[in-house]
This record gives sequence, C-alpha cells and structure tokens, in this order.
Amino acid sequence: MGGAASPEWLIREDAGEPVLVALYLRQVLGIRTPDELPHLRGVPTATELRDDDAQAELERQWRSYWEMTVEPQAHPSPIPLMLVDGFDTLVAVASEGCEQLVAAAAPHAAASIAFARSAHDRYRRDVGARSGGHSYRAYASAIAEHERQVGRRAHSFELNVQVLPLTQRGVWWIGALTIAVTDGLRGDVAAFDTAINPIIAELA
Repeated sequence: MGGAASPEWLIREDAGEPVLVALYLRQVLGIRTPDELPHLRGVPTATELRDDDAQAELERQWRSYWEMTVEPQAHPSPIPLMLVDGFDTLVAVASEGCEQLVAAAAPHAAASIAFARSAHDRYRRDVGARSGGHSYRAYASAIAEHERQVGRRAHSFELNVQVLPLTQRGVWWIGALTIAVTDGLRGDVAAFDTAINPIIAELA
C-alpha cells in the first residue's frame, strides 16, 4: 500500500497456481484465446484433433473458466461452481455447461498441477532473491517516477500481476485489473521498470 495518505494503490504479485493450470490446459487442449498471450515454456502443445463445432464449444467453456480464474470477483458465475476431480482446489468451473472442458482436462490433471506448483515455487525463490523479498519496491519506484512526470500524486488504483514462464518476453493485459509479465522480464530490473511504466501511467 502506498503510504497512509490518500490516494492509495494496491498491487498484488503472484505466480498463481490456478492461473498456471488454466494456461497449461489452454496449451495442451489447443485453445487459441487469448490470441496475443504467448505459450508457456516447457508445456506440450495439443495433438488431439476436433471438428470445428467441438473446438468452438471447448474454447467457449475454457474462456468462461479462464475469466473466473483470473478475476473471479469481476466474473461471478450465475450458477454454483464445482471443483474438478483430480485438480485439488486449483480448478473450479460452473457446475453445468462445462462438461466438455472437464472431460478434456481430466487426463492432464497430474501434469498440470506438477507444472503449476514447480513454476510457483520457482517464482517464490526468485522473489526471495530480489530486494530481500519486497516485490513492491519496483512498483513504488515506477509510481514515484510517474508522479514526477505528471506533477501530481498517483490516483488510487489496484493491479494484479501474474509472473509467468512465457515463451516471449513482455507484458500483457489478461483482465480489467490484471497483467501477465514474463518471469525473465520481471527479474530484469531496468527492463521491468521500462515495461511497467506505461501500465502505471494508464492506471494512475
């Protein structure tokens, strides 16, 4: 939180296991959206072929699950959710209308969980090695620079940051208040400052 005086900002950074599992499933199931988001490193691509209608329905179900996973408060389900067997507590979908996704995802449960937990653990180690574990320092610096440029305090805002092992280096919006950042970029102090500044400027 940016100090006791108003306005305030809140940035949450993580490599969320539910997000990582969702992106693992996106890749192994051949889901094309979000079009601009690169693939995860070290995850196989889809081999199963489906007809156009089946693929379109699978993508629709995955998108609904993805939106609820990335920003659950912004995308509440109109019907009760259920945890999907085999995924521990990492995958929740609508209790009706996601049957194709649940069936297609089932064979990938163990591999997706192992990948997500490994990537999350690696992120936690990297955070500990950066700035004594204080990940907010990079954002505080960017906000201070923005305030100097515009000559005023930053507006209050919230931002969620998912640090992910993506194949391409960059920053992508994956929700109204959520961005994905490549892990390599997040670890490069100078490059990350340059990449995060436009995000801060847009919000603050």
